[in-house]
Amino acid sequence: MSLPRAGRGALAFIFITLLVDATGFGIILPVLPRLIMELTGVGIDRAAAYGGGLAFVYALMQFFCAPVLGNLSDAYGRRPVLLFALAALGCDYFVMGLAPTIGWLFLGRLIAGSAGAAYTPAYAYVADISEPAKRAQSFGLLGAAFGMGFIAGPAIGALLGDFGSRAPFYVAGVIALLNTAFGYFALPESLPRERRRPFHWARANPLGTLAQVARYPSLSWLLGAVFLWQLGHQVLPSVWSFYTISKFGWSVRQIGYSLTWVGIVMAIAQGVLTRVLIPWLGGERRAALAGMAAALVAYVGYALATQGWMMYAVSLATFIFALSYPSMNAIASRQTPANAQGELQGAIACLYSLSAILGPPLMTQVFRYFSAPAARVHFPGAPFIAAALLTLASAALLLQALHRTPRTATGELAPATAKVPE
Repeated sequence: MSLPRAGRGALAFIFITLLVDATGFGIILPVLPRLIMELTGVGIDRAAAYGGGLAFVYALMQFFCAPVLGNLSDAYGRRPVLLFALAALGCDYFVMGLAPTIGWLFLGRLIAGSAGAAYTPAYAYVADISEPAKRAQSFGLLGAAFGMGFIAGPAIGALLGDFGSRAPFYVAGVIALLNTAFGYFALPESLPRERRRPFHWARANPLGTLAQVARYPSLSWLLGAVFLWQLGHQVLPSVWSFYTISKFGWSVRQIGYSLTWVGIVMAIAQGVLTRVLIPWLGGERRAALAGMAAALVAYVGYALATQGWMMYAVSLATFIFALSYPSMNAIASRQTPANAQGELQGAIACLYSLSAILGPPLMTQVFRYFSAPAARVHFPGAPFIAAALLTLASAALLLQALHRTPRTATGELAPATAKVPE
């Protein structure tokens, strides 16, 4: 039986796996500020700093461990690594739900980060079972799973918050462990033994991966733009809950509903509008820049909002906002040889992890400084202004990358044709 044929049911399981992963993360977002304040006895400004620290620990572990998990899946198969990641995620939620002190929350995030969540082996699994011509559609399906999870998760978390700040963690843990058990019995291995390779620590090095990709023309500038874009984007998961509590006095349910709304907008933008708007705008170059312009409008709008309903109105800019990342990824892919595409995506994943290491502490500390009762300038929206400045810097690097990118006679971006020696 061919892998693509055998993998039809497996693709559905991977979709469900990432849907569960994203849903579980979304469930805890509305109640995390309340749990931090219960464990520490601090106000919302200092609780935000703890929230940034939790995100930092998770991303730091993921930055170093996700490449290791990817290489382990090349050596021992996708299935055991994927099931390990799912089980670790479930344990993380229970550790956080049972936490008697703030230190236990950090322990839970360390466990989940070291497992690299589930996306690293999941994407490798899908690459195994998908025909080359259909991998883009399969990866798009995984992106839709993330979007749907972030729609359902915050809404569920908002409702469960009525039963206490720990209930959403228990539910998220049960869902993750049930998914692990189902995968143990239903998920076949996708990587035959003859296609596996020995594990080498030198190949599981994120810094080495970035150095290799940076050798290709114009990619150093483009990857710099991607990193600054992602760093600015960290303001949304890092500060949203704390900001809306501080400025509008939102409840857990209101936070959950607002995150669900943002998830719906993002899912529509990524799953539907990108296919329509990128060609309509004239390709990836214009779409990336249009998305950055919309992001500037959104960040400044969030910072200056004076009433809660304005957060919903400003979030509509996400319909254009969401074009930038896939467009930059496509531009980078065009400039990378065919036998280095996986290396490129690994480098982009490393940059995302690095932005998740630096972004939450940066944004939450900015929020803490400008929202503290003793602040000389009381401006809780300051993190969104910081995100806008990072977006401007990202646009400058993108323009520099486009200027250095080879073009065809018609002005289109020239695709890379050479192969990188293996």
